[in-house]
Amino acid sequence: MSRLGRKLFWRMAAMLAVVFIVSALINTYFLPKYLLYEKKTALAELADIVTHSGPTELKRQEQELERQYGATIVSAELQTNLDELNDRLLRLLNADGVSLSRFWLAEEGLDQLLQNKPVYRLYSQTKLNTSFLVTFLRTDDRIVVIGSPVAHSSQSLHAVNSFNAWIAAGGMLCALGLAWLIARGIVRPLEKLSRSAESIARLDFQKTDVRTGDEIELLADSINGMSDKLKEAHGALEERNIRLQGFISDISHEFKTPIALIKAYASGIRDGLDDGTYLDVIDRKADEMSGLVDRLLLLAKLQHEPYRITAFSFRELLDEALEPYRAAAEQAGIRFNVEAQPISHPTVMGDRDKIAVVLDNFISNTLKYSAGPDVRIELVDEGERLYFTIRNALGSWNGQDPGLLWQPYYVLESSRNRALSGTGLGLSIVKTILEKHGAPHGVQVEDGEIRFDFSLPYDRG
Repeated sequence: MSRLGRKLFWRMAAMLAVVFIVSALINTYFLPKYLLYEKKTALAELADIVTHSGPTELKRQEQELERQYGATIVSAELQTNLDELNDRLLRLLNADGVSLSRFWLAEEGLDQLLQNKPVYRLYSQTKLNTSFLVTFLRTDDRIVVIGSPVAHSSQSLHAVNSFNAWIAAGGMLCALGLAWLIARGIVRPLEKLSRSAESIARLDFQKTDVRTGDEIELLADSINGMSDKLKEAHGALEERNIRLQGFISDISHEFKTPIALIKAYASGIRDGLDDGTYLDVIDRKADEMSGLVDRLLLLAKLQHEPYRITAFSFRELLDEALEPYRAAAEQAGIRFNVEAQPISHPTVMGDRDKIAVVLDNFISNTLKYSAGPDVRIELVDEGERLYFTIRNALGSWNGQDPGLLWQPYYVLESSRNRALSGTGLGLSIVKTILEKHGAPHGVQVEDGEIRFDFSLPYDRG
């Protein structure tokens, strides 16, 4: 038997033993007293009825009262001769079918009756294994005896307790079998769950089919759900590690190339080969490395620094973001087409400087990588929020999930071509800023175009 089965058996056995012991103690020590108390209560009630009934009424109701209360009622003329009185009462009881081996009203009891006080006596009939509970009453010049037999319960209780002991023994055997069945039904699915948990610990994300219709099934469903989430998280972590390795390779390349150039041009200066442009090249490459480091630091900074949320004009900020790129766009033959619906509120809520970084990234990306002459920018009033969309023609797409562009370290192309990907820092910065704002955002590729969008709430103050 399993440990759970043994535990269930001993608990059931202990419960049965406690019930048996408590029952035996109650039967032995309290049941006889309770039965006697019930008899005394019934006789007291009957005595009260007799006391308030006249002789004629009592004679008429005597048989009915005896049947109702299970008692015997006899009466005789009250006299002071105890021997004659006891003999007379005993004959009356015998005539009524009550044969007593011991029955005697003592002088003390007679004195109480003469003072109109009831007298209570319990006469043990040893041979008959019973007792006779008697109440003596005085009504006018007569003495009334009300009696009821009380069986000695010791032998009956011994038999009952012995029978209960056998029942308890049989109950323990049943408990043993029942505990085995219950434990078997519980342990089997638990063993499945245990094996499943061990597999998950080994990164083997299995599922367990348990159909018990109870909390164990709910636990199995929870473990299966946890396995799915861990599998998804593990896959995402591995994918992130792969992208991180690619990012480190790309960053290394980004730094290695200008460092090699700086080193070569520095050697040329030292060897007297400078034609007057070497220092400019060194300075330009140093600026490129500094800019890359600044973007890395900006990404880390944006994830932790507090944002200053204020009301500002989004259209005004958009015009400011477009202005520096208009000349370059004109030279590249690209047009910025801004389509703005009537806006119900002039201002939105957000960190103006951070949203300026978002717009700058979107606009610079479209200017660099648009495969067509038009860049469409839309501002749509959605009632509670202002919806921003920017889209441009896409030269080619490899079919991957465009949502990967948001993730840091993601590089779409395996070559060093930075189209749509770069080092993956620009759009990662955008995503970080929008998430800190709680702003819904997305990216889609359809009909040869790539579209980025996000929304901000209006200022309701």
